[in-house]
Amino acid sequence: MTTELRVLSPTEWDVWYGGLERAFGDGDKGSEHRELVRSLTHYDRSLGAYDGGECVGTAGSFPFRVTVPGGSLVPSAGVTMVSVAATHRRRGILTSLMRRQLDDVRERGEPLAMLLASEPAIYGRFGYGIASRRLRTDVDTSRVRLNGPAEDGDSIRLRQVAPAEGMAACEAVYAGTVPSRPGMIDRLPGWDRLQIFDRDPSAPLQCVLAERDGEPAGYALFRNRASWNAAGPDGTVELRELNALDPSSYAALWRFLFGIDLTSTIACDNRPADDPLFHLVSDPRRCALRVWDGLFLRPVDVGAALAARTYRVPVDAVLEVEDSFCPWNEGRWRLSGDPKGAVCERTADPADMVLSVRELGALYLGGTSLRELEGAGRVRTLSPAVVETASLAFGSDVAPWVPHDF
Repeated sequence: MTTELRVLSPTEWDVWYGGLERAFGDGDKGSEHRELVRSLTHYDRSLGAYDGGECVGTAGSFPFRVTVPGGSLVPSAGVTMVSVAATHRRRGILTSLMRRQLDDVRERGEPLAMLLASEPAIYGRFGYGIASRRLRTDVDTSRVRLNGPAEDGDSIRLRQVAPAEGMAACEAVYAGTVPSRPGMIDRLPGWDRLQIFDRDPSAPLQCVLAERDGEPAGYALFRNRASWNAAGPDGTVELRELNALDPSSYAALWRFLFGIDLTSTIACDNRPADDPLFHLVSDPRRCALRVWDGLFLRPVDVGAALAARTYRVPVDAVLEVEDSFCPWNEGRWRLSGDPKGAVCERTADPADMVLSVRELGALYLGGTSLRELEGAGRVRTLSPAVVETASLAFGSDVAPWVPHDF
């Protein structure tokens, strides 16, 4: 049995998306959600594998720009909607999709590809490394106090609005935070609607804005899920997203969430690894912190990717890169960089370290240290002094983070 791989046609979208829903076990989310996803689909970046008229594999990407250390926005393929039908596993369909997709990304001149993995074990063999981490937390607000900065008098005003009404203000705040943290994605048109799409009428999405002198300075998107036990109210605030432009606005939003009546827990699925929240709470042990993988990243063009970011300290190192899946990346690269910029070019000079493209992806945003990977045996050091400097150079003062799925 053979399968045909081809670029998605608009007339095939329903069959294609239906195959994706079956593979993920998703129920029908309704026509409004389907039309929103359809409107965000980039057909020329979407692939389908077909067995006759049946769609048995899917893969797509978005033409994102992602913040890298130094603050630049770098073109990156946001890989998404990857699936293989349960009836067609172990036939090389996923490998074929990944092969075609990375070839296409290279032709478009995008130096990076990135994804959020439903199953982390899948993507290492295609060169994707874990470049950021996310924190999950359940804050026991009945036992934990918030010790934030003093309220800023009358200069910060909290205002609850309908999510659609607050959408423009939320997006303005989000855009203001994008340059400040590696891993942040410059949202494409229409993505604001996806962030406020409400699939749960039992606990509708709510929005609170923090405003300073009449201008948006922060926002929180959340649900208030009611619950009662024998002792009384025991509701949960389910936080979808919280961003702020300054510490006072940030603390004011958390103070609001802590004070919502009839609740005793704030549940968050995705906070940055260096979230200031955990320096504001009285008892971090009662926040039930769990670390998860976040963004998976792979350089598609090693030279262009390493030259696109800056480095914390001056570095001059030769990296021998292994990349059997994208062999154009294999070989030795001399990286010369500092806080102002970088150059990365082919070289015949002896290597200072040997690593695979997966480890290079893990290093890229500064959320994983070279020493970590060396300790795990994932990097082979040939020049210890150079590697020590490179470990400092690749780091980031701010932990990389992607605040939403894609």
